[in-house]
Amino acid sequence: MLKGKKILLGITGSIAAYKSASIVRLLVKNGAEVKVVMTPISKEFIKPLTLATLSKNPILVDFFDPENGSWNSHVDLGLWADAFLIAPATANTMGKMANGIADNLLLTCYLSAKCPVFIAPAMDLDMFLHPANQKNIEVLKSFGNFFIEPKTGELASGLIGKGRMEEPEAIVQFLVEFFEKKKTLKNKKVLITAGPTQEKIDAVRFISNYSSGKMGYALAEECANRGAEVTLISGPVHIQAKHKNINKISVVSADEMFEATMQNLKRVDIIILAAAVSDYKAQNISSNKIKREQNNIEIKLEANKDIAAEIGKLKTKNQISIGFALENQNEVENAQKKLKKKNFDFIVLNSMNDKGAGFNFDTNKIMIINNNNEVLKFNLKTKDLVAKDIIDNLEKILNSKS
Repeated sequence: MLKGKKILLGITGSIAAYKSASIVRLLVKNGAEVKVVMTPISKEFIKPLTLATLSKNPILVDFFDPENGSWNSHVDLGLWADAFLIAPATANTMGKMANGIADNLLLTCYLSAKCPVFIAPAMDLDMFLHPANQKNIEVLKSFGNFFIEPKTGELASGLIGKGRMEEPEAIVQFLVEFFEKKKTLKNKKVLITAGPTQEKIDAVRFISNYSSGKMGYALAEECANRGAEVTLISGPVHIQAKHKNINKISVVSADEMFEATMQNLKRVDIIILAAAVSDYKAQNISSNKIKREQNNIEIKLEANKDIAAEIGKLKTKNQISIGFALENQNEVENAQKKLKKKNFDFIVLNSMNDKGAGFNFDTNKIMIINNNNEVLKFNLKTKDLVAKDIIDNLEKILNSKS
């Protein structure tokens, strides 16, 4: 059931929009409060009056009402909703979502949403399979959105293939199962580090790495979806946390990440160290830009504080810590050494030799090594699915300790 849940339904310009009436009816029947936002063209496929009658709420299409000037705040709608369901979602709308275009109320609601977003595509076979559309889908998945896969069947064009929006009953059931699934991390407090750090050399230069933060953010969303209260300590990245249960602390340097982690360490149950923290920093930082006055300069480096090692010393018997290792030679052996040295409960190994894994990819291929040296191997997957595998392993450890 969806009792008490606030669902924002987005409807775009597809022939499948006629099914939206059934979606609204089923959502209300399951106890949800429903508000509907439509793209202007979608009104040609289904009338707002029908949806307003079923949802018992005014239908939102424009940014303001020209009759009285009242403002439809996309920010307020994004904060109001417990879930944003876009059904049907056209290729056009998904392309705009993937690229941050906000030229209608529905799209601005998407960019403002702090809740889980569910997308039910509807389009013809060739459009669905087009590389541009498939790329947009992968981008949207990498943002942490949930896809309700279209069905294979007869399409509006008369062709038979994949692209037919899932039936309303199945779409609503997808949401019901999402909200009703056991909150296995309820009452757990999780600290996650993510992204790179930047170590200043002078006023304009710094030492860093290629980490995008995508893996750490995917882990934060997964833990929050399972009921955890998440503290996300993030280096400089270009992605945003969406779930309401995620408290983001932004840092830049390794020293800042160390301090933020230590300040929050005692109050959490689980620590996941997914950040790519710089091992070294400049011994002396120039307050001005270093001028190119000679062919060679020497910059002396000194080691940063080892966050993982410090946590390994300080963590209590009731706390669980998880580390990451990115290796390109003797991968398992080096990861096992790090596992023991840093006192992790398990370590996630990425190999730089695996295509599609490591920094800046939307996918990852991992091995999990538990502290009994059990090695679990996984196939290449999107990072949101990798996050599920990692948290599933975490839950096994929690269950073994309970």
